[in-house]
Amino acid sequence: MFDWIPIGIYYKIYINLSLFLVLFTLLHTRVLKMDDKKNLIFINITGYLLLTYIILYIGQRPITYLFGDMINYMRSFQHYQNGGEIMFGADYSWHIFMKTLAYVVSAHTFFTICAFIYIFPLYRISKQLFNEYWYYAFMMFIVSYSFWTYGVNGMRNGAACSLFLWGVSYHRNKVVMSVFFLCAIAFHKTLFLPVLAFIATYFYNNPKVYLKGWLLCIPLSLAMGGVWISLFSSMGFADDRLSGYLTSKAAEGTFSSTGFRWDFLFHSSFPIAAGWYFIYKKQFEDKLFYQLLNTYLICNGFWVLVIKANYSNRFAYLSWFMMAVIIIYPFLKQKFFKDHHFMMGKVMLVYFSFTYFMYYLYWG
Repeated sequence: MFDWIPIGIYYKIYINLSLFLVLFTLLHTRVLKMDDKKNLIFINITGYLLLTYIILYIGQRPITYLFGDMINYMRSFQHYQNGGEIMFGADYSWHIFMKTLAYVVSAHTFFTICAFIYIFPLYRISKQLFNEYWYYAFMMFIVSYSFWTYGVNGMRNGAACSLFLWGVSYHRNKVVMSVFFLCAIAFHKTLFLPVLAFIATYFYNNPKVYLKGWLLCIPLSLAMGGVWISLFSSMGFADDRLSGYLTSKAAEGTFSSTGFRWDFLFHSSFPIAAGWYFIYKKQFEDKLFYQLLNTYLICNGFWVLVIKANYSNRFAYLSWFMMAVIIIYPFLKQKFFKDHHFMMGKVMLVYFSFTYFMYYLYWG
């Protein structure tokens, strides 16, 4: 569908469209009240158009190695189209899923289905938690720093994390939630970490303690980074993938440079700073918000401990995929500021600015 777009500007179209929407949304937050009928019409029409567009734009993208692991997924899909046997090993359920689709759909349809599984849950949890204001949370997901990468490159990991969020959207129905959690783990076994972390919050859900625990992970990583890498790699984390990611040599040109990544620790601190502010300064109390924040703190704390390892980004995403909903959650549940709507728009702009400037100043 989008083969006519040069590959060299494919991402640029996405990120500059995001810039336009963020600025246009900021304008609306400045001139209209949040519950104004004109604003509600704008955010809902824009939201559904964005939902449809981004699923098709990612799902119908050209099949090329320039989208990272997409070409490897394509080879596996062709293997199954040609009647190949299911590849045994980790995440067997993913290969069953791929082989089943290979019998009935084309490659582009397969990638579009994957895009739907990745993006629709972001809409689902936004709609379920925030009702008519779902657009703001969904937009935060779309402009997140890691959103594009896990839609076109780390597809299976991205889909698994979104299935986890889909499960959280059913937090009042533990049976349905559990089914989605199991599906997430079946797609990518590293989802054991956020699933177990979320379950742990049912037994202990004090964010002030988890915040202190996350802060403790920083000096522990600086002083004993190699010890944690060896420890967690020996554990295997449900399969051999963890050990491979932590101990393998980084490929040139990847987000994998060794050393303590202060830049990405700064990025990781966004939802933590938001959580600290609303809990300590604004006395915000909400059980689900605490659960999401605490799950993030557990998963991100794990990443901080192994931050010096090659491919530590694989573990950063096990927390980063929750950033958007944690930051925007209090804004959509309670009014804290005199010009609350405009403040929310400014937060969205600042959050997206990291994504935008990292591309044009750091990677570009």
